[in-house]
Amino acid sequence: MNIDKDHIIENLREVYDPEMLSLNIYDLGLIYDIKIDEDESWVEITHTLTSAFCPFAEEIVNSIKNAGYVKGVRVVEVITTFEPPFTIDSVSEETKMIMGW
Repeated sequence: MNIDKDHIIENLREVYDPEMLSLNIYDLGLIYDIKIDEDESWVEITHTLTSAFCPFAEEIVNSIKNAGYVKGVRVVEVITTFEPPFTIDSVSEETKMIMGW
């Protein structure tokens, strides 16, 4: 069974940092990697936060994990990293233009 990475991305585009409700975490550049192992029905999502002191970190991580559960996935692992740290450079040019940055 094929695990649909685009569906995971679509789900991640529904996850918002409560401190930045105008941008989802995917378009904000907070998702660094999505690994899929179809043989093990496993997904690993590596992400960062806008701040290491984010008061909503647990909520965001839980939402990221839930976004990874698409058809065919039994296990989702979420890895939080601060390397490289989030900067405005992480935001796509398209998103910067939309936001007027």
